[in-house]
Amino acid sequence: MTETLFSPESPRPRAAHGGLHVLTLTPFYPNDDDDASGCFVYEPLLWLDKAGIDNTVFAVQPLYRDTLSSKSLRIPAQWIRYFALPSGFGLPTAGAFVFAHCIGKLRELNRVRPIHLIHAHGALPCGHAAMLLSRELHIPFVVTVHGLDAYSTVQVRGWAGRWCRRISQHTYMASRRVICVSEHVREKVLQGIGRNGRTSVVYNGVDPDLFAPGNSVASNHSVILSVGNLISVKGHELLIRAVASLVPQFPSLVLEIIGTGPERQRLERISDELGCGDRVRFLGRKSRRETATAMENCTLFALPSRYEGLGCVYLEAMSTEKAAVGCREQGIAEIIQQGSNGFLVGPDNERELTLVLSMLLGDEQRRSNLGRAGRQTVVEALTLAHQAERLARIYRECVG
Repeated sequence: MTETLFSPESPRPRAAHGGLHVLTLTPFYPNDDDDASGCFVYEPLLWLDKAGIDNTVFAVQPLYRDTLSSKSLRIPAQWIRYFALPSGFGLPTAGAFVFAHCIGKLRELNRVRPIHLIHAHGALPCGHAAMLLSRELHIPFVVTVHGLDAYSTVQVRGWAGRWCRRISQHTYMASRRVICVSEHVREKVLQGIGRNGRTSVVYNGVDPDLFAPGNSVASNHSVILSVGNLISVKGHELLIRAVASLVPQFPSLVLEIIGTGPERQRLERISDELGCGDRVRFLGRKSRRETATAMENCTLFALPSRYEGLGCVYLEAMSTEKAAVGCREQGIAEIIQQGSNGFLVGPDNERELTLVLSMLLGDEQRRSNLGRAGRQTVVEALTLAHQAERLARIYRECVG
């Protein structure tokens, strides 16, 4: 059974609580030190609350990582720490350890406030744990797949990767619904479980008030903004090389990169070698508000990622009325219509990326037209209210 949900709808009015009670089980969630981490899980919960759906959040992390807290959030998480072997080698067994650490707490919670549905984020470890919890407590579960590595076989190789694949397949087949963030992700899931798998596509939503167009700060520079973890698949090296070749044509050009990761030193070295080290600004981790402000003030947004399930940052840039550049063959290609509300280039295609950036930097009117069309795309069908409405409908179908 397949279903695509991508039509604009009005959010439901706030309902009285006492309706559905959902346990959200996730390895991704904001914390008091980083409100951007897992924001794509947290922010829809605020709108589900408006729809009368209560959420209790169990956020999980392995013992070898630092203890986190989310007490400042409107919907705080109870952080569950579990034993796990470090690296991908421990991923196949991690779900069983999450289950062992959750089952007692969940029994008590279910006794006090009955849980109608478990919503797990990611097949491993949370989806696997949800499957085990579902069998033990007879509570149905759904699982969301956020990225293209639906079976963890890219993250984990060899026999451990094959083990991950088998567990993920069992998890998807046992769930009431596999929720995918794009059709591209759904295709990856269906390749492993067959066309009869119960799947729905629910695109991530954007807060159009936080990511809103505004009066940009006056600047003598043209600023290309990129937001993403500093890992090779995000394409930052390609973007740096494109910017280096554009500096003679646009002497005031600056590239700003928000994000952290293991590639930073290598990317800084490449920038220096290309003679544009003073043009590339690595801004590190930023809050949601700071990221929204950077998008509001940039000239255009670009992230030539070659491995992207959807990419919330493209939608956020579009919501601020900025021309966004992504890659073909990725989830965002389902949203960006070439030359209408953004631009797509070939993965790893430096020449095409450079040409598109040059064209946009030199044509303010076209950037403006693309930005307005991008904002309209988001407001009509891709807000957090739309996302929550679709999730609420799936929840009720799976429980009912």
